[in-house]
Amino acid sequence: MCNEEGSVHPLMQELVAVLEGIGVTYEIVLVDDGSRDATWERIARLATEIPAVIGVSLSRNFGHQRALLAGLQLARGQAVVSMDGDLQHPPQLIPLLYEAWRQGYKVVNTQRRDEEVASRFKRFTSRYFYKVFSILAEVPMAEGNSDFRLLDRTAVDALVNLKAAELFLRGAVQWLGLPATVVPFQPERRLYGSSKYTVRKMLRFAGDAIISFSTKPLRIGIWLGITTSLLAFVEIAYVLARYFRGETVSGWASTVGILSFLFGVLFIILGIIGSYLAWIHQSLQNRPTVIIRDSVNLPQR
Repeated sequence: MCNEEGSVHPLMQELVAVLEGIGVTYEIVLVDDGSRDATWERIARLATEIPAVIGVSLSRNFGHQRALLAGLQLARGQAVVSMDGDLQHPPQLIPLLYEAWRQGYKVVNTQRRDEEVASRFKRFTSRYFYKVFSILAEVPMAEGNSDFRLLDRTAVDALVNLKAAELFLRGAVQWLGLPATVVPFQPERRLYGSSKYTVRKMLRFAGDAIISFSTKPLRIGIWLGITTSLLAFVEIAYVLARYFRGETVSGWASTVGILSFLFGVLFIILGIIGSYLAWIHQSLQNRPTVIIRDSVNLPQR
């Protein structure tokens, strides 16, 4: 949760009502991802009042995926549900996820159908991101995939042991290959605040996801280099043929245009390589995924 002070109590009320209705032993892990409002104060107050609530406050904003991973690392249940704290992921769906888990599925994903709550731009970019990701990565992913899911203990343990500089949880869950099913849902409108995903964050999120699960951009870069090199050789051969015939080669504008195009492709390829090198660099630093600043009811490990 990040700057979601208005959502903390309504979320808790709905979660407790749903989990009491299922009739199972439960714990609720609330992660404050470096909020600048009163989100942590409200989480801490709830955790002191309700023993089943575990509250942790991260030292700064580490990002959505790392905050989710922190919650998974702290969860102790045999079945673990991950969800956002803005109430767009309806707690009322948890009994369906739980029932699917009891039927033997290790992963119970949800598929978001957000025609009524998401903007046309958001739906368009989301749709084509999953198409591009499925083409480039080794794991296919359906449109509307969400971080609202139930994971068996086996899946949780596997995820928290993955070593990655920037973990893309949706791709990682698919990569595990465990028995899975999908439950569709209609997201609710945000109860409080606005989305924290700006266009810049969405682009970075998409880039990290593709780099984490695919080397195809590097291979595409190789073929781009081969193609542009062939075009350059054709251009050189044309110029030499005209020269030996005693003809003046005209069209400096086209020549400069071709050179600019070639340099553009070169810098794109260098940028792709640099992105992979940066990812490797971050992985080798072996830093912790998050730093916990404060906590309430945190179990001793």
